[in-house]
Amino acid sequence: MSTALEARRARRIAAERERYRPSAEGAARLLLLIDTFSRQKSATANLEGRTKLAKLDFFLRYPERLTVALQSKGLSPEAIAVVTEEEVPIDERMVRYRYGPWDPSYYSLLGSLIGRGLVEVVKVNSRGLGYRSTANGASFVERLLEDESWDEYQARATLLRRHFDISGENLKKLVYSLFPDISGSSWGRSI
Repeated sequence: MSTALEARRARRIAAERERYRPSAEGAARLLLLIDTFSRQKSATANLEGRTKLAKLDFFLRYPERLTVALQSKGLSPEAIAVVTEEEVPIDERMVRYRYGPWDPSYYSLLGSLIGRGLVEVVKVNSRGLGYRSTANGASFVERLLEDESWDEYQARATLLRRHFDISGENLKKLVYSLFPDISGSSWGRSI
């Protein structure tokens, strides 16, 4: 194999690995989302499954899409005033996957959170798994929220828990019905 061909292959492999690398911000965002769904009155509250996690994360990362979803539920503009329209950095874009918006780094992000004892995996039913923040995870979120740059994420996560605590399958159907540009796009395309 030629040196130039080997170099191109190495760059391609490195770029692909980078897509799966967990970022500190991505891990904090997912922990915040899981913690928001874990802190309910029930001692067994959790966020059920990766599909639900991905769709909720989609709305967390794309506030303009969350606004459309909230409007579809008939909420007044005052009820959605906490959603802002900031632009998502290009390195944080999700991709179109089999079940809609997806981030290739979810596996490594969840593994990182679980491995550091911030999230635990819980059995939801005979076939499903959920995620719940541990005491250490909840404590980390409390410290995270001392930084006001996370206020908008927390406000959106709270709106998601209040209005979209539905199954991952129903969230997928909602995304597809509200956003045909996503359902009609090809797999692997950036959203």
